[in-house]
Amino acid sequence: MEITIFASLKALPLDLVFTLALAALFLFIGYFLQRRVRFLGRSSIPAPAIGGLLFALIVLLLHTRGTLDVVIDTSLRAPLQTAFFTTIGLSATLTLLRAGGWRMGFFWLIASAMAIVQNVVGIGLARAMNAPAPLGIICGALTLTGGPATGMARADDFQQLGINGAGALIIASATFGIFMASLIGNPVATALIRRFRLKTQSDEGAGNKEIEEVRVVSHKAETKSNIPRMEKKADEARESLTGVMLLKTVMLILLIMGIGALIGMSMTRLSDMLPTGSVFAALVKLPGYIGAMVVAAIVRNLDDRYGWFKIDTRAVDALGTIALALFLVIALMDLKLWQLAELAVPMLVILAVQAVLMIAYAVFVTFMLMGRDYEAAVTTGGHIGFGLGITPNAVANMEALTERYAPAPRSFLIVPVVGGFFIDFSNALIINSSINLIR
Repeated sequence: MEITIFASLKALPLDLVFTLALAALFLFIGYFLQRRVRFLGRSSIPAPAIGGLLFALIVLLLHTRGTLDVVIDTSLRAPLQTAFFTTIGLSATLTLLRAGGWRMGFFWLIASAMAIVQNVVGIGLARAMNAPAPLGIICGALTLTGGPATGMARADDFQQLGINGAGALIIASATFGIFMASLIGNPVATALIRRFRLKTQSDEGAGNKEIEEVRVVSHKAETKSNIPRMEKKADEARESLTGVMLLKTVMLILLIMGIGALIGMSMTRLSDMLPTGSVFAALVKLPGYIGAMVVAAIVRNLDDRYGWFKIDTRAVDALGTIALALFLVIALMDLKLWQLAELAVPMLVILAVQAVLMIAYAVFVTFMLMGRDYEAAVTTGGHIGFGLGITPNAVANMEALTERYAPAPRSFLIVPVVGGFFIDFSNALIINSSINLIR
């Protein structure tokens, strides 16, 4: 490591090994603070979010005092994100998707409607403050429902619409969303759980009729379709998870990621060949992890039917947890919070209103329409996670809630699939339509 001088500020670039070491340290700190600080524990704020945001705040203090600018190596962030979504795909069996039933499509509709509301409010506020209308989309569904990957994929489009420095604005807006998603998602969900007395630690084992229905439907369908596979799972449960099993699963995940990358490159080339602004071009211009997640879902369902890959679900879950924790802590460690302070007043106003709007929508629409039960509260925390930030925010929010209260299998069926996959298709159409309306 070598300190350099950049823009009158000393910069300390950290290599990948040191970045990972710091990520591990602040993960430990995050778990420690989550257990020891009552507010953090009661609000179920994810430990990776606590640790990552704490590091970002330290860097912000050093930056504002003109002491030092710390630059971490984020080269592993994209692979970790893709690995996490690959494990989501490896968990997406047709049986479980059927078990999600109508709720999955209904939640997709709710999330898509929120994206429309974000753009309408963003454009309206931008025009009310005499700011460019495209700024309202940047501070709307593009970066909040869409996240930084979707935002940067459309940066050139907004540059052509007259938004100078669109890339920087997109990153700043997405940074705000990720920051807020980690802070407000679970406090809102926790408040709902307590307000309606939906679930307490004492009745954790009491169960829930709808959750049991999901389990029964899944069990019946899987048993009927593939009895040998069920016998294999029973044998798998009796075996301990070994290093060889983890290695085989890592190899499979890496192979799937490679195939997904090839699909992503092909889709990008196809998008570049299509007329700019066309609906189909918007549909094929999707985040890079989508290809790996689709391939992973195909592999999992082939394995369920034919047993070709001998996937160990415990290894998939373990590796998914590791990838999610490391990705989220590194992503939050890399937040340049001073960019938020440098935002223009119209942008800050729009984003602040969007955060309040997301809370209101999640409480009065998502929670109410998804059933007003414990599962609906967990889904609400997840919706705030990807409605303001990214799908890893949503999963981390839900994991923190279920660790504190009780399992929520329906939410873990619905939210990651909608937030990580389906919403990108509808959001592409929503963004494209919004751009056409303001031209």
